[in-house]
Amino acid sequence: MIKKTYYSIAVLLALSLLVFSCKEESKKTIATQNINFTHEGDLTVFLNTSDTVKTKFNIEFAETDYETQTGLMYRKGMEKKQGMLFIFPDERMHSFYMKNTEFPLDIIYIKENLKIASFQENAQPLNETGLSSQVPIKYVLEINGGLAQELGLSIGDSISFSRK
Repeated sequence: MIKKTYYSIAVLLALSLLVFSCKEESKKTIATQNINFTHEGDLTVFLNTSDTVKTKFNIEFAETDYETQTGLMYRKGMEKKQGMLFIFPDERMHSFYMKNTEFPLDIIYIKENLKIASFQENAQPLNETGLSSQVPIKYVLEINGGLAQELGLSIGDSISFSRK
């Protein structure tokens, strides 16, 4: 009789474990802090054959390893005249991707002489495909997707920037 009671308790415990271990956990939402744009400087784009100003941007700088790795990730968007300028220690090939970036970007690759060298226009949100500079560059300007074409930016245009 005692064996039968232990056996019954063991079966009940096993069934209880089975029922409760198969229960689906509710999905957890990770709350991320809203990252706001910080106006750290100004950037001007000039027509490639003259000192004629094509456009100006308020920019945020990405210089540290952390800033360069995260860039515009986890943000909801930017205003039209905002951008992020990446500054690398030396001129070489660079590749960017859109992991955790929630809005399309134009990625503008700029040589050490401050002339636009190449573009990746309308880079798609959350896409992890590498987007190469195609040539050695020292700077990258990220702006809202489609804006480079809208503003008529082209290879050979030059930039200047200053800190606030």
